[in-house]
Amino acid sequence: MVTLTIHLPEEKHSQLKNLARARGVTVNQLMEELSTVAVSEFEAMTRFNALAATGNVERGLEILEKLDRASAL
Repeated sequence: MVTLTIHLPEEKHSQLKNLARARGVTVNQLMEELSTVAVSEFEAMTRFNALAATGNVERGLEILEKLDRASAL
């Protein structure tokens, strides 16, 4: 496990605490969830771009649909 220190404006920190509370998790857990979503979106876009370069349109569209569903969270 790695410790990450970030600097946020007080207002944003307060908003994150409220969001975490509303979801029933800690701010730590919320940040882990949000980072998982960001990494998943990045990996999906990377795979999409790689498949798009090969000209596999059907597979590329499948991945794009998955990305759309993931970003709707």
